[in-house]
Amino acid sequence: MGDRWHVEVDRGLCIGSGMCVGTAPEDFRLDSARQSCPVTPDRDPSETVLEAAEGCPVEAITITLADSGEAVFPPEDD
Repeated sequence: MGDRWHVEVDRGLCIGSGMCVGTAPEDFRLDSARQSCPVTPDRDPSETVLEAAEGCPVEAITITLADSGEAVFPPEDD
């Protein structure tokens, strides 16, 4: 896990459930509109960030490799 990640939240999909904040409180916060925001969009890989993305009920969180843009989550279909 040496590649850096870029974490984004699609504000059009985010419903503000707070699941990501509950799973990874150091990595996500809810803004004044109750929408999720990554605390550090470009970051080292983290199991808790991946768990938060996997647990998002509307799949609003995407993780890509910062250098190549290759999908980490959700994985691209082959």
